[in-house]
Amino acid sequence: MQKDQLRLTCLQNRNNLSQSQVEAESLKIANRCLGLPIWDGFFYHLFLSIPEKKEVDTSFLLTILQGKDKNVVLPRVKGKGHLEHTLLTDSTKLKISSLGIPEPVTGLSVSPETLDVIFVPMLCFDIVGNRLGYGGGYYDRFLSQCRPDAKKIGLSFFGPLTRISDIEETDIPLDGCVTPERYYAF
Repeated sequence: MQKDQLRLTCLQNRNNLSQSQVEAESLKIANRCLGLPIWDGFFYHLFLSIPEKKEVDTSFLLTILQGKDKNVVLPRVKGKGHLEHTLLTDSTKLKISSLGIPEPVTGLSVSPETLDVIFVPMLCFDIVGNRLGYGGGYYDRFLSQCRPDAKKIGLSFFGPLTRISDIEETDIPLDGCVTPERYYAF
């Protein structure tokens, strides 16, 4: 299936979830992450969820990262198609951006090459690790700047599709994806 049609279908599937389903499934995803072999890193990049879009609620994962005393790095949109990355500290102030994304206002900038694990937002993924986002290319540009050994872990309420048919050369595949039911390694 082509990306444009998939986006509509995936958004509709996610919008059909109740708020209690989003919360319960997000907690399952966070707990499943505890069993992954990713906890020896130092810098973990985490997107903050947009509740109105019924994204995976990453607050549970944030609690786990903080409990493990990991350095958490948050994205902030910096111009069209580009992200800036900020270390989360006790003094970090968050603001809802014009895109509806909770973002750090200011803070210590972190280079993408520093990151060990990146939790990646998505609408869906396929059985070989290709992901589909909202279509702005923000994460593909960002992931191309990360070290090749940095783990790119998707978070999804739903299992994989057979195939996303119009993958481009600039699309960066995942190393794995966590769903409420299981972990998919690629």
